[in-house]
Amino acid sequence: MTRCIAVVNQKGGVGKTTTTVNIGAALAEKGYKTLLVDIDPQGNLSTHLGLGQAVDELESNQEISDQPMEPSIYEVLKGQKILREVIIERSEKLHIVPSSLYLSAADLELGGVVGRELILKRALSSVKDSYDYILIDCPPALGLLSLNALAAAGSVIVPVQSEYLALHGVRQLLDTIDQVRTVYNPDLVVGGVLICMHDNRKRLARAVSDTIRNYFGELVFNSVIRQNVALAEAPAQGQTIFEYSPRCSGAEDYLALVDEITDGQEEPRICA
Repeated sequence: MTRCIAVVNQKGGVGKTTTTVNIGAALAEKGYKTLLVDIDPQGNLSTHLGLGQAVDELESNQEISDQPMEPSIYEVLKGQKILREVIIERSEKLHIVPSSLYLSAADLELGGVVGRELILKRALSSVKDSYDYILIDCPPALGLLSLNALAAAGSVIVPVQSEYLALHGVRQLLDTIDQVRTVYNPDLVVGGVLICMHDNRKRLARAVSDTIRNYFGELVFNSVIRQNVALAEAPAQGQTIFEYSPRCSGAEDYLALVDEITDGQEEPRICA
């Protein structure tokens, strides 16, 4: 059975995209056929993997409308393309649906569409049988795009940084998940809270980590993503951590995390 996971936190800079990319890459390393879906208008996942347009291009003198746009999840949400038409095969086991800058207007453009909260769920249903895992990288906001991801997913991973204010907003996110469960997706569960960018040498980081574990209890993954230079450098090269520095602590941490995620799950079933 395909597992669909939304990676979400409305606070930016917590390692959300890095986590989505490298969970996906680790799953692929272990033989699971995986689809990454970038529904963040900033397109950081797409840029991380060398696809799509970076938001920085907005700073150029060229208007967005004059720039060629690759097919993306935007066209799927608008009903202009089917999902299979925009999937990019990065490797045999790792496929990507890129983002688009036009997603920034999705709340307005889709606001009048009946069943707008379920558009992504319907789109993913057409390809679910082709993948072991589908990971959705959400925007740092609890708007219509994130709502679509939560309505489509079976579980949620919440990355949090081990620093002051780490818990700020997470309670609101969990309340939103409860509301989505009630209205759109009764099977949605919190798959886990993930501590990211952790530096165990710092007293504050250790204290925040303890607070997170005390507050969320068994919801917190045992695995911790340690602060690691290679994790910060890999996106600039358009690479996953397993391509850029496969022996670093970041690669080790994400492999350990995926062992937790897949614990007790069936072996990879999608052969091609």
